[in-house]
Amino acid sequence: MQFEEYTVRSVREALLSGELSAREVTAAALDVVAETNRSLGAFVHVSADAAMRTAAALDRAYARTAPEARRRSLGALHGVPVAWKDLWDVAGTPTARGTAALEPAVATSNSAIVDQVHAHGAVSLGKTTVPEFGLSCYSENLIEPPSRNPLNPALTSGGSSGGSAAAVAAGMLPGVVGSDAGGSVRIPASACGLVGLKPGYGVVPADRRAARAVDRWADTRAGDFLVTATNAPRLPVSGPITRDAADAGALFDVMMGTTAADGAGRFEAAALSRGPGRPLRIGLSTASPFEGTYEVSLSTEARAALDAGVTALGQAGHHVEEAGLRYDGRYADAFYTTWTSGLADAPLAEGAEQRLGVLARDFRAAALKRSAAQTHAAANVLLDVARGFRAAWGEYDVVLTPAMARTPPPVGYFTGLGDGRPHDGATDYRLQCQYTPYTSMVNVSQLPALVLPTLRTGEGLSMGVQLIGRAGSEAQLLAVAGQLEQYLAP
Repeated sequence: MQFEEYTVRSVREALLSGELSAREVTAAALDVVAETNRSLGAFVHVSADAAMRTAAALDRAYARTAPEARRRSLGALHGVPVAWKDLWDVAGTPTARGTAALEPAVATSNSAIVDQVHAHGAVSLGKTTVPEFGLSCYSENLIEPPSRNPLNPALTSGGSSGGSAAAVAAGMLPGVVGSDAGGSVRIPASACGLVGLKPGYGVVPADRRAARAVDRWADTRAGDFLVTATNAPRLPVSGPITRDAADAGALFDVMMGTTAADGAGRFEAAALSRGPGRPLRIGLSTASPFEGTYEVSLSTEARAALDAGVTALGQAGHHVEEAGLRYDGRYADAFYTTWTSGLADAPLAEGAEQRLGVLARDFRAAALKRSAAQTHAAANVLLDVARGFRAAWGEYDVVLTPAMARTPPPVGYFTGLGDGRPHDGATDYRLQCQYTPYTSMVNVSQLPALVLPTLRTGEGLSMGVQLIGRAGSEAQLLAVAGQLEQYLAP
């Protein structure tokens, strides 16, 4: 069984109906991982024995539960295989964070989001590839092979949830939960032709619990890189990466605790509703807050994907208009300062700094040169800019942007290692901003956003669009995405 033929929902149904056992599904998923991971680098650690033990326990629970009570009593992800990016803790599994600068530590407990999903019966197959500390939009590091794009293994699968997205796109898993602090759900979802939902900040209960545990440095329980300025906008959230909007809704229901024993939960139902119930006013924008600092331009494929999204929205009855947005020129410098500031407090032993990758090492050097007052001032700028984002976007029900500015670049493109001319951190970071000019601004705004594919290129790559919603509009974004899938279907 390969999960490219299944959805989260159909695997769930096969398990709850008894058509398949948890052990059968887990064994099949592990077989696919064994067959395909060597060429894609999606997994860094496979917990095969633990996964089969969990599956066996789930099968025993299924057998002792009365048939009429199974849908009510068993978890909404009973027996569904998942995996976790290697920034989160999974008890009994090492957490390496994609770095050689810190010793991997076997976790003694789960991150909050892991506990939430496992409580619904999911089976963890292991840990997936991330960039060092989750800092970049590509999943390459110094300790493991790079995560590659199943649509073309010469290309990146994105980051920082790149290994997770590659696992879904390659048919190793039906869906995953990733994390997003600057685009880390949406970038790999877009690169791999998947749907990725970034909820609003603080919406997911497990994220709120993780945020309360944060002290000063990157907290692995939050799942992504965190800044140190106490006045800065909080960035990391957890979100689903799946093949379609309804699967994203199903996983998000588990994350939110809104599953239903007798059918689809709130967010799955929204994605299946065939639309938001009324025509929406949608603002179209290709403007980026990185313009003026970096050259931002759209490839032919990115424009074609945006046009396809506009056409589908029009066919669905929505009104799309040019938004004419212009952004605060202070954004790029303030975001860079805030994004890199946490590395100044990284708990590195003597000599460990030399084991950092170039990007993290340069980020740390820049952070150490700044005063606390400079970091605080940059955070205040971001807070001001975020208010501007929310005010401008709030004129519309949804704001539509390109997902990415171009097709996924080759592995080694950002680091320069692909052509044998290593880049410094500044060049690497500039190339990342030019590839992903529309994602981090949504994290700073703390609003929800969703990416979905709208176009396959002649080379078989996927390109898509981003939908940015108002606070609390996750269900509406899923409804629009589910509606668009009907018009975009070949």
